Amino acid sequence: MSFDINELAQNLITARRQGIPLETLIPAGTKGNIADAVRVQQEVVRRQVAGGDKIIGFKLGNIAKAMQTKFGVAEPDFGYLLDSYLRPENLPISANEFIAPYVELEPAFVLKSDLGGTHVNITDVINATAYVIPALEIIDSRIKDWKIDSFETLADGGSVGAIMLSAQPRLLSELILSDMAGEIRVDGEVVARGNTRDIGGNPVSAIAWLCRRVAEYGIGFRKGDVILAGSCLAAVEMTPGTQISGRFHGWGDIGFDYTAAD
Repeated sequence: MSFDINELAQNLITARRQGIPLETLIPAGTKGNIADAVRVQQEVVRRQVAGGDKIIGFKLGNIAKAMQTKFGVAEPDFGYLLDSYLRPENLPISANEFIAPYVELEPAFVLKSDLGGTHVNITDVINATAYVIPALEIIDSRIKDWKIDSFETLADGGSVGAIMLSAQPRLLSELILSDMAGEIRVDGEVVARGNTRDIGGNPVSAIAWLCRRVAEYGIGFRKGDVILAGSCLAAVEMTPGTQISGRFHGWGDIGFDYTAAD
């Protein structure tokens, strides 16, 4: 079935801007293919950039089994990161900004050289990485009640809502990303735990997989890009009026106050 890519893109942009989710993105009972979903995602980004935004990187999502189980999605998703998605750590974030948000903890890779292609391997990722930093990603589907499949979440840019980057850079050689415990706390209480090994066995391998996966759509990454490797734990639903923080043991904390809507 063919879809009006421009119409779907505009519907997603409007849902984000108004904070009102779509009942469905495509008619119930129809199926869209991944190539069409990527075309919708790229049209959304094209319009946002034309309006003054800027691409700053890319995200890999739903790679951990815990995330696929939580949202009923059978494969990883991915999407562009824009400057407008950035939020400073330790400053409040309002519930006005989102529809039905969840928070994830993940490592972010910052590139010192271009990276991409169908044959990228872990050594390529290591050589291209300037440093890594802890990150929180707020995911927020523009589809009502998170009733999504792979088409919806990909068209919706991997359901990204906002990202927060920590100012705690480390070289890859200073960390053991194949086995690093992580947790999310709400008001000081641990509500989710995970380990970076659940990100494709190792986040470095996950980034290599992402490069190969998106190469067929002509997507590659540039020097300075921020690449989110995916959550190491099941996403936590956000409740207004709470303090939310993430921690990678032996690395550092990152957090914010999530305030009630005005």
